[in-house]
Amino acid sequence: MSHPSWRKPAGILMILLIIFVWAVLVASASPWIGALPALIQGVIYLVAGIAWILPLKPLLAWMETGNWRR
Repeated sequence: MSHPSWRKPAGILMILLIIFVWAVLVASASPWIGALPALIQGVIYLVAGIAWILPLKPLLAWMETGNWRR
């Protein structure tokens, strides 16, 4: 019988931390972003809404395998 890995709870906490930090950064930039035209704001928020996902691939690989690369 294998023991549960500590990597999954640690990884979940890291994911939540990444989301929190990213949300604070984007919210901190909102006064400057809000001064831009609406179309540019939309593009910036769309990119910001997707960009936080990029660090998750190696983090998820680490959670599953213990290695940062598969």
